[in-house]
Parts: sequence; C-alpha cells; structure tokens
Amino acid sequence: MQETSLRKRREDEKSLQSTEPKTTNLQKEVGQSFLGGQVLPRSVCVCVLFVIKPSSFAIICLSFSEYVSSPFYAGCSPPQVVVKFLAAAAILVITMVNALSVRLGSYVQNVFTAAKLVIVAVIIISGLVLLAQGNTKNFENSFEGTKLSVGAIGLAFYNGLWAYDGWNQLNYITEELENPFRNLPLAIIIGIPLVTGCYILMNVSYFTVMTATELLQSQAVAVTFGDRVLYPASWVVPLFVAFSTIGAANGSCFTAGRLVYVAGREGHMLKVLSYISVKRLTPAPAIIFHGIIATIYIIPGDINSLVNYFSFAAWLFYGLTISGLVVMRFTRKELKRPIKVPIVIPVVVTLLSLFLVLAPIISMPAWEYLYCVLFMLSGLIFYFLFVRYKFGWAQKISKPLTMHLQMLMEVVPPEEPPE
Repeated sequence: MQETSLRKRREDEKSLQSTEPKTTNLQKEVGQSFLGGQVLPRSVCVCVLFVIKPSSFAIICLSFSEYVSSPFYAGCSPPQVVVKFLAAAAILVITMVNALSVRLGSYVQNVFTAAKLVIVAVIIISGLVLLAQGNTKNFENSFEGTKLSVGAIGLAFYNGLWAYDGWNQLNYITEELENPFRNLPLAIIIGIPLVTGCYILMNVSYFTVMTATELLQSQAVAVTFGDRVLYPASWVVPLFVAFSTIGAANGSCFTAGRLVYVAGREGHMLKVLSYISVKRLTPAPAIIFHGIIATIYIIPGDINSLVNYFSFAAWLFYGLTISGLVVMRFTRKELKRPIKVPIVIPVVVTLLSLFLVLAPIISMPAWEYLYCVLFMLSGLIFYFLFVRYKFGWAQKISKPLTMHLQMLMEVVPPEEPPE
C-alpha cells in the first residue's frame, strides 16, 4: 500500500514538472526587450498585465453579451445592466473552464473556432451572391463627406487594428508550441493573410445591404445583416457570432493566463501567480487573477471606450517592445536568432506605434488617455511593494495570503525553475 502511494506521488511530481514549459533561446530573446543595453523594467510587464490583456478579454465578452441580448431588444439597444451582467457571466464561465482543465479549454477553442468559420463562410457567400446580383449602390461615393484629420485616422486605426489584435496571441504560448522555430512563423504567414481576407470580405458583405450610417448605428452588425438577408433563419447569425466571440474570449484567457504565470515565475509579479494546481495541472491562480481584473474593467466601461483605452495602451507597449528589438539588433549582435526579420520591419512598426499613441492625444485629447496612463502606473504600486523591495509590512500581508490561497486552491510552486 505504501509502495503504491509512493509510486503515485512520484508520478504526480513528474506530471507537475512536465507542465512547466522549458524556456528556449527563442523565448529568452522574445521575452526580454533592451533599451540602451539595459533590460526594460519589470514594472512595465506588471502594467501590461493590468491593462492590455484584461481589457481585451473584457471587450470580447461585452461583444458577446451584446450579440446575445440584441435579438431580445429589437429596435433598441439592450440595457447596459443586462449587457454587463452577461459579460461578467461569460468571463466567469471561461475562467472556470481554463482553470479546471487544459484539455477542456482546448476542446472549447476547437469547437467554437469551427463555429466561427461556419458563420464567416455564410456571411461572405451571402454577400458575394448579393454583390453579383448588382447590389453595389452602397459602394458608390463611399468616402463622400469624410473629414480627414490626424486624430481621426489614429482612432480609425485603433478600431481597425483591434479586429486584428489576435496576431500576437500565439507568441504568448511559444513555450508550449511544438517546434516554434518552424510553426510560429508558419502560423503567422498563413493565419494573418487568411484572417485579413475573411474580414475584408465580411465587411464587403455588410455594405451590400447596409449604408455606412446604418452600419455605425447598428449595435450588432451581423445580426442586422442576418435579419435582412437570411430571414426567417436569421437567428442563426447571432447564435454563431456568439459562439465566435466565446471562442475568441477563450483564446484570450488561455494565452493571458500563461503570460501572468510566466510573469509570476520570472519575479515580475507575486510568486503565487506562478503556482500550478495539483489536481488540474493548470496555472489556476494566474487565470483567475486575469478573470478578476477583466471583470473590473466591464463595470465602468463600454466597448468603444475600452477599445480606445486598450489600443492606446497596447500600441504604447508594442512600440516599446519592438523598439527594444531594434536596439538589440545593434547592441546584442552575438545572440542567436532562429527567427529573424529585416530590420526595416521593426523600424516601420515602431514609427507607426509612435503615431498611433501620439496622434489621438495631440489632435483629440480626452480624459480616458490620462486614466489609462494612471491605471498603468498603478501597477507600480504592487510591483514595488510586493515584488521589488518586499517591505516587511507588505510581506506580512502577502505571505499569509499566499498560504491561504495555496490551501484554498490546492496549488504548489513549480518543482524546478527553468534553466
């Protein structure tokens, strides 16, 4: 009996060790940014985890709740209380799924991705048929009356680039990706053009039945499209779009949870966030922490303000990261680079990031940008108190809290830190 228990314990220990990804040279290069030869402050990572990923999760869940509730409020917008309640419920369910099982999270992702492809195909084919029938009126003088300004272009890019923000999701799980040197570039080369083509064709389909004004006024564009084109089977559209948004939210939660986990493991945040569930073998504390922050975001915000809020913060840190890549190319020439791009690409992206951050502030200043900066800086409070300096009174708070969380969630630290 004792031998059986000992054997089972050893198997559990091996399982826990196998769940911790091994850091490769690629992760070391991608995971660090250098400015002037110095590593970017760890506090920057804390700001990213408090702003970018949770706000993205919140936006997707708010989109889901609007599509789900729109059919029940025909002719008017759903009440914000209903929208936010459904968004909070979606965050709770997705967080629980990913905290309970990696396999279940992957299964949910596969099912809802398939549903996404089905509704994308339905909308594109319907639109192309209408276009072939001569429904081109809405494409005539499409940009008439448009007012061009630097700030307006920046905000337009915010909304457009938000739709494509999944381009960087795979980077966060390179430690769990098989043969990342081959599969990461391959996924980017295939995935981004494919998604771009689908999104463009979907917007073309929308414009075959809606004017620009109608599209802007619609709370759920795909639902409006379905009502005009697919009636009496229009109910299919909100159902499958809801599946699509749930799939996107699940993917965001899955990758962000790993990002928080690595941040805790590397000492960027509280160590408890790097702990692994003994029974489930998932980074449960990291995933739950991400879900709590996302829930806080949906309370005061709406989709449009959150998109601007998210885009400002995201492109600020994208610019910092990619500018670090440019500096590393000259200051760390000795590093091995399994994946290497022409230097002109990061230079151009850095300049575009600078434009996207500064243009809206200069031409159309708003309080939300100040709030965004203040919220990012609030991450420094947690970093300096609990991570960097580890003040005695702060440790008296964090240590008992960590111990109780360990017992409550049945989580343990990884057996061996990565080399």
